[in-house]
Amino acid sequence: MCWSATADLVAGAAITSVGVACVARTRRARDLPLAALPLLLGAHQLVEAQVWHTGGGTGAATLAWAVIALPVLALWVPLGVWCASARRARRRVTATVLVGTVTAGFLAYGLATRPVRAEIRGHTMAYVIGLPQAQLLVAAYLVATVGALLLSGDPRLTLLGVLAAAGALVCWLLWRLEFVSTWCALAAVCSVVLYGWVGRRPAPRPLPAWDVRH
Repeated sequence: MCWSATADLVAGAAITSVGVACVARTRRARDLPLAALPLLLGAHQLVEAQVWHTGGGTGAATLAWAVIALPVLALWVPLGVWCASARRARRRVTATVLVGTVTAGFLAYGLATRPVRAEIRGHTMAYVIGLPQAQLLVAAYLVATVGALLLSGDPRLTLLGVLAAAGALVCWLLWRLEFVSTWCALAAVCSVVLYGWVGRRPAPRPLPAWDVRH
């Protein structure tokens, strides 16, 4: 797959549609944050299509893309997994929520205090922020997002975590400078696994019917 405005537009529209379907078939409120992840990632690809259209630079679309990719996802994914997890798994996932919260804080501060610039490099898009300790932040980011999925205890979420981890490794090896953009695109595609996950989630238990006699 080559990345371009057209590719991001088509992928974004398709993944957003999957996200709408995921939300529509969700039966438990606590599953909604994770079920809505394809919707967020699809919209994210549509934003990047606008970045391509404007030729990169430091515009509003570039900043919006970076905000979603960095602090929002760093917190959204582990928190969504925590909400959807069984009680026995929440203790494990809580650690990734804490990592995600701290990481999102540092990333949000970096975006608020430093300019974000998008650069077109062939068929990929690079985002230049100049964050201090960037490698440490990337590691913490992956621990929060991929780690939460791997620790969820749910087979389908674990599969999504494995796909995201493998994708992160490939993107880092092949497109180190464009890692964030390419990995987010791959994560968006992989998130269609959540459609099957939502369909297999059990329905909420009905409230007990009390026999009230007058």
